[in-house]
Amino acid sequence: MPDVTQHLLLRDGHTAAQLHELGVRRGGVLLVHASMRSVGGDPATMAAALRQALGPEGTLVVPAFTTENSDTSRAYLDRVRGLSDEARAEVRASMPAFDPATSPAPAMGTLAETVRLAPGALRSAHPQTSFAALGPGAAKLLAGHRRDCHLGEDSPLARLYEADARVLLLGTGFDSCTAFHLGEYRRPSPPRRLYRCVVGSEGGRRWWEYEDVALDDSDFPALGADFCRARPGAVSTGRVAAARSRLFRLRTAVDFATEWIGERRPDGC
Repeated sequence: MPDVTQHLLLRDGHTAAQLHELGVRRGGVLLVHASMRSVGGDPATMAAALRQALGPEGTLVVPAFTTENSDTSRAYLDRVRGLSDEARAEVRASMPAFDPATSPAPAMGTLAETVRLAPGALRSAHPQTSFAALGPGAAKLLAGHRRDCHLGEDSPLARLYEADARVLLLGTGFDSCTAFHLGEYRRPSPPRRLYRCVVGSEGGRRWWEYEDVALDDSDFPALGADFCRARPGAVSTGRVAAARSRLFRLRTAVDFATEWIGERRPDGC
């Protein structure tokens, strides 16, 4: 009877084989959005399977976004809706300052957190939309993430585009497809807005306000559906563990999104 270690290796190997069948290749760069609730199993086993599928020369990337330190985020606005001014002030005062070394990203799911916390993982510096990565390409992909650029040309998304990365939606839908946001930046004169978050400083913590492109993922499911219809063969679909999953080139998705957003969204919206 195999011991627990052997059992985990067998499971990793089976899942890695499913990933290869879907199209994940050794030595590649892979951006993963995952719902472990849909996939089943534990995130450590899935992370191991992803790394096995990519091999030692491949690089695994996950979003490590934080909404917990911003009073302009959707999560904050939902949290304080209906509260008094005093109660809102108490919530703001309790919000943790972003620290790339320690700040968790619970909204990104357990697989992303497992990768972020793995030995050797690196994280980009943006206090709202950081990415974490494991592998030989991690430092280059995550470098230069400007703090006033969520997901544009000075973010890891643009470096992933240059690296011809693949996107894996592991038990998630196109509403989770961060790559589409790069298309928002690449449309002519995208609308902009103010963002605010609390960051660490020598004095402990401070609020920082900046302007960036107004991000909107509300139409991403429709965008994803049109992407699949208009680019037959661009999206590979299959089962990984218990979840239906999709794999596609980030470049193809971003190029389609740039054109689609430019045509479908009214000017200034």
